[in-house]
Amino acid sequence: MSDILPNLKLPVLQPSQAQKHVTHNEALSILDAVVQLSASSASTQDPPAAPDEGDRFIVPQGATGTWAGQADKIASYENGAWMFHTPQPGWRAYVLDVSAFRVFEAAGWRDMSHSLLENLIGLGIGTDTTSAPFSAKLNAALWTALYAGDGGTGDLIQTLNRETTADDAGLVLQTDFVSHALAGLFGNGNLRLAVSQDGSNFLDGLVIDAATGIASQPQLPRFAGKTNFDNYAAANTWIKIAINDLSYNDQGVFDAATNLFTAPADGLYQFHGHALFKVDTNDKARMRTQIVKNGTDILPGTFGQITSNHDDGKTVLDTSAAAPLLAGDTIEYQGSFQVYSGYFQADETTFWGMKMG
Repeated sequence: MSDILPNLKLPVLQPSQAQKHVTHNEALSILDAVVQLSASSASTQDPPAAPDEGDRFIVPQGATGTWAGQADKIASYENGAWMFHTPQPGWRAYVLDVSAFRVFEAAGWRDMSHSLLENLIGLGIGTDTTSAPFSAKLNAALWTALYAGDGGTGDLIQTLNRETTADDAGLVLQTDFVSHALAGLFGNGNLRLAVSQDGSNFLDGLVIDAATGIASQPQLPRFAGKTNFDNYAAANTWIKIAINDLSYNDQGVFDAATNLFTAPADGLYQFHGHALFKVDTNDKARMRTQIVKNGTDILPGTFGQITSNHDDGKTVLDTSAAAPLLAGDTIEYQGSFQVYSGYFQADETTFWGMKMG
């Protein structure tokens, strides 16, 4: 049997050995020095002038005095003298003056907080990495900038990088692992904010075009249209102006069959009507228009009337309103001629509206 054990280099007792206690105590001394290893420093180059019994240091390159030529070894002060222990790959030590772990590798001692945490194939915090190489299961997380007073710049920038514009880079918000919101670049260069009720069908609430920077709201309730025929109104009779030719009708909020806009959600809405006069029997017809909620409530500020003589195909009356609506409220555009009958001229009489907020 060898006199020295291979890993910690502990001396072993031999048959018929005299003074076995010396060998035994030497082995205990080595165990005391290198087991549960901590070192006062790994950067002190000059041996302390008055070390305490049991002090341990990792000897750095360029050490002086009795430490010269002992780089990377563990210097342990025992019985009034420095003893040196050669570390093996994989030994770990806690360095007290920097509050950090070091690990010994073939190239020397390395900081565990850097070298051993690079190029990991997986890291799980409170969970495993089955679903993703980096996983965390917790109730709160904080990212904070390194302040200028702490040696940083005060900035905090997080980058999500994708390989090509056909790939995705963004945030996915889920409920019990079912996706309900997307924010980022998905399949092209446009910035997209989208939501889903079922995790499969997504509706874009906001899209910013990468080429122009122009924002669009594809799901915004809005419509615009005109009447494609002359709408006749008898004297002093209010009619619902037939907006039956729509240029757009997002979310299908305007029903051309009933000439009604129906609010799909609570909020503030804006409407504008433009009426062009066409003569029937007299140019003193006194054209009137208004915008009406739920068939009876005139929106404040929308009633208007022309009291002077009208020019056929030229006299116009515009009216606008911003009004809060509840989901299900209806809006219609009404017109009338107070004194004589007349027409609201085709193609030029228009009505539009949209949700503002």
